[in-house]
Amino acid sequence: METAYINSPLGITKIVGDEDGIAVISVSDVGTNEVSTAIPEVLKEAVSQLREYFDKKRTGFDFKLNPKGTEFQQKVWKSLLEIPYGKTISYMDQTKKLGDIKAIRAVASANGKNPLWIVVPCHRVIGTNGSLTGYAGGLSRKKWLLEHENPTTQQSLF
Repeated sequence: METAYINSPLGITKIVGDEDGIAVISVSDVGTNEVSTAIPEVLKEAVSQLREYFDKKRTGFDFKLNPKGTEFQQKVWKSLLEIPYGKTISYMDQTKKLGDIKAIRAVASANGKNPLWIVVPCHRVIGTNGSLTGYAGGLSRKKWLLEHENPTTQQSLF
């Protein structure tokens, strides 16, 4: 696996992957890691697309993904990819789409374990009452991402 660190408006972004795809994209506070001076070839497309996203030149990603997780987590993460840019859904709506409303805590837990920050958009999942509940990157980053994607209003998908 290759690793690169880039600056983003929300901190240092870590990108990990190989020829099979990107496995991890995460963020940490500025100063936690050094920004990479050279980007490994297998990570260049992901780095380019993330920079375009932050520059408001991209609303979706099309590089190869290879996150590691259980079958259930993979199913939950795949459902996140269906949430359009600039839209939000509630945890309950996501759970209903997955077919078992009793699984809401498991769905929320799987969202929290999403290894592909921004690209698999768990930041687009909010509380039923519209609150910005739960986000592994911190609620201030979740708020920033939602405002970045839809600066005028937050519109629910449902």
